[in-house]
Amino acid sequence: MSYLHFLRSKNQLMIRAIFALTLSFGLFSCSAQGDRLSTSTTDYCADIPENNNKRLSEYLAPVKHNMHDKTGVYILEQGIEAMLSRAWLTEHAEKTIDVQYFIFSTDNIGLIAIDYLVKAAERGVRVRILVDDIMVEASGSELQTLAAHKNISIKIYNPVANIGKNLFDKIITLTTNFHQLNQRMHNKTFTVDGKVAITGGRNVADEYFGYDHLYNFRDRDVLLIGGITDKVQASFEQFWQSDLSVDVSDLIKEKTPEGYVPNFAPLHQYACNPLNFVASVRKKIKDIPEAITAIQQEQQLQWLDNVEYISDLPGKNNANKFLAGGGLSTEKLVALLQSANKSVVIQTPYLITTKATRKILKSLVDKGISIHILTNSLASNDNLEAFSGYQRDRKALLKTGVKIFEFKPDAKIRQKVMSEVMQKQLTQAPIFGLHAKSMVIDDHIAVVGTYNVDPRSANLNTENFVIIPSTKIALEIKQGMLEEMQPENAWPISLDWNPDGEVDLMKRLKVKLRRVVPKSIL
Repeated sequence: MSYLHFLRSKNQLMIRAIFALTLSFGLFSCSAQGDRLSTSTTDYCADIPENNNKRLSEYLAPVKHNMHDKTGVYILEQGIEAMLSRAWLTEHAEKTIDVQYFIFSTDNIGLIAIDYLVKAAERGVRVRILVDDIMVEASGSELQTLAAHKNISIKIYNPVANIGKNLFDKIITLTTNFHQLNQRMHNKTFTVDGKVAITGGRNVADEYFGYDHLYNFRDRDVLLIGGITDKVQASFEQFWQSDLSVDVSDLIKEKTPEGYVPNFAPLHQYACNPLNFVASVRKKIKDIPEAITAIQQEQQLQWLDNVEYISDLPGKNNANKFLAGGGLSTEKLVALLQSANKSVVIQTPYLITTKATRKILKSLVDKGISIHILTNSLASNDNLEAFSGYQRDRKALLKTGVKIFEFKPDAKIRQKVMSEVMQKQLTQAPIFGLHAKSMVIDDHIAVVGTYNVDPRSANLNTENFVIIPSTKIALEIKQGMLEEMQPENAWPISLDWNPDGEVDLMKRLKVKLRRVVPKSIL
């Protein structure tokens, strides 16, 4: 997918531990992104055939009998299928689309995703977008432009330091309300008509779907049909109705004129331009029904009982324990770990342990339970603050008896997970970092979600994940995780050796300097 590449700036403040890239709905700004949406002299959309707009409920009709008491579960391993699934569901939504993300960028993938949401709104679908405040760089007027559509609503979660705030407001928040400032919404859900949902590690940006030219993530989502999808919907409603979620129009002093109708034609032309959205990808979206048939025939879509959806409550915990306090997600994961009898395999991009974490892991190892953990190496890591937290206690963690593997930036697996379009276009493969947050217990329980093994996920960020009681799915995920721990993909770590020396001296010094950042906010 050819497009002008530019790097989003990465915040280096203490709260950089959130690992976020910038979130911007800069649809009509005068920046470089605004220029990319300038009025086109060519009507690219005229060449795009009309979608048949067959309703989602019609596609779901053959499995409707399963949806009442079971949950359809399909693991989205590949970035391309995760992207295509979201696009196809958006095209066929009938009533509602509810989007909840920590990062929703306006790079190529982000702009096309926004275009799909706007088009859904234009045909009468109610679209609600809930995003975290901390890294939004767009101006309030840009957000209001998108929200000016009668069928689109935007809320900002915990807006104490960014949208609608001046420098003085931000300083006051930093100095007087540090706990709330650090309470971020890390949930990631995409729910259509309350019937189908996608959740997992991916935010909305090029690098989460294998389309960045320089740096991409190895990630994992899960698609859910029926069953616990109503729990995902209920959780979204809880966040949407929370006092912490504020309508963007209530945050901005300048209001859009009464009767204002936004012009989304430049956005539509951008998404129709084959240089930005190649025909082969568009065809893959159209062919999703055939892919669904194949998935069902191969029994990759599993209909399961007792699938669980776990989400923290908005706000997670009060300030009684300052930067600690835990939450529902932490309590559930600890209980799952302690239920293990044989083995635990974990993927986490950020691995920052406390004495309490290491005590739990050691108690499991002492019982004869094998624990393998794959995390990022310094060479593959995009978050130096988080790596500094891991580096400080890496030896202490190894002494518990767990086996640690660090992901290589040139892991061979990247050829498997990169999009076909990017493989054909690039002469040199980009760096890959790990972003999947998954766990397999005793070969029969799989966990896929947003939770990192770090104090921020444990105590500050709201997190969500799905617990999947399926030997088939657990073994398939485990097989993939173990493959990514092989020598061509990862370095095995020991008390005597680690691959930090694989990077240049400057990067190593930058990590050392970040040791001033308290682990409690990493």
